[in-house]
Amino acid sequence: MRKSWGLLEKIRNGEKTIESRWYLSKRAPWNNIEKGDVVYFKNSGEPVSLMTKVSKVLQFAELTPKKVREILDKYGQKDGLDIGQLDYFFDLFKEKKYCLLVFLEQPENISPFEIDKKGFGSMSAWMVFDKLERIKKIKQSFKQKTLIK
Repeated sequence: MRKSWGLLEKIRNGEKTIESRWYLSKRAPWNNIEKGDVVYFKNSGEPVSLMTKVSKVLQFAELTPKKVREILDKYGQKDGLDIGQLDYFFDLFKEKKYCLLVFLEQPENISPFEIDKKGFGSMSAWMVFDKLERIKKIKQSFKQKTLIK
């Protein structure tokens, strides 16, 4: 998440209860997230520090600028946007064709950990995986071995 937008803190304090994703084409996590899933969050350049559960998912396709405006008006505040920001975000999203709304519950601070995006692409904003160990960076400690011949 973009740290300057302060969205991670809004999730932590319950002010942001929806995470939205706006796309020109279908991409992760489209059709790959559902109620009961766990979502981990981090600010760009920082370790993962927050997790939530998914309580509901809505997907919108074949968007028009009118539909984008309706979604922002109905869900924008729960997405952590102030009323005064809706026009700004409408300009960002008005040409998008797909919108995914992930409803969040039970935000929980967790022990921070770094992630390894190998296989996902370094610019991936959303990664879908089945086991957390798959993306956790392991801190390597080097042990000295003594070999006796």
